Amino acid sequence: MLRKLLGIAPKLESDGSYSPSKLALKMGVPNVTDYENISYKKYNGKKNKILVICTEEKNLKMKNGKHFSTGNHPVECLLPMLHLKNAGFEFEIATPTGKPAIFEMWAFPKKDEHVIAIYNEYKSNFEKPLSLSNFISKSFNQSESYAAVFVPGGHGAMIGIPEDRNVDTILRWAHDNELFTISLCHGPGAFLATTLDNKEFLYNGYNLAVFPDSVDNQTPMIGYLPGKMPYGLSEQLKSLGANLMNTKMDKTVCVDRKLITGSSPLASNELGKLAATELLKGNR
Repeated sequence: MLRKLLGIAPKLESDGSYSPSKLALKMGVPNVTDYENISYKKYNGKKNKILVICTEEKNLKMKNGKHFSTGNHPVECLLPMLHLKNAGFEFEIATPTGKPAIFEMWAFPKKDEHVIAIYNEYKSNFEKPLSLSNFISKSFNQSESYAAVFVPGGHGAMIGIPEDRNVDTILRWAHDNELFTISLCHGPGAFLATTLDNKEFLYNGYNLAVFPDSVDNQTPMIGYLPGKMPYGLSEQLKSLGANLMNTKMDKTVCVDRKLITGSSPLASNELGKLAATELLKGNR
């Protein structure tokens, strides 16, 4: 009751899950982003497609049994897309089974005209995405048309996607065909799929940025998460051989070979700029 009075109690949703508290939303969800509307020299070559792998899952089970109401973080998904679109690239939206992509609508920047515009532009694609198996069967023989695979952040990226063999197949396809792989925050949870069936971690020895476990461990105190995370993502990636480039929730972005990563929602704009620049440079 005291936590509720102080505004630090997570909000109980109608399905029994919890979204962030009033205080957490006030501290971490601005109405507008730091998006920079940059005019890039647009790419006009053949490799103009980017596969966006979104989560179709909403509820992440915490260690205490409570569920966090999550999905794809709208800023972490849409800001990079804005930059990549401005650079001349197009998107194919996919989820594991073709169910609609789920967004953390409580995190949507309600007064950001640019974010609202691109969300509305691709809303029908988010609602009726491809399935990963469909993408594999129809698009793998067209690798020359693709520039990158993008896995947005949001805690929802840790539900099902790290255990999905199709995700492993697509990440290895991108790697083998020298496509860029882009992700940020909790999106690199998808990289764990490359260890399925006792395979060696695809990004062993790579430098990458990811949301730090230390911050996830602190957020239940202000009611952002309703409990401790089921496991620590950054430490798990580190244990597999990744070199972590950040220890804080900040604007850190990193490029290592064809892997482009960012540390948190605060890095969304920087990741978009870096990805657009690298894709333009790498696909001349």
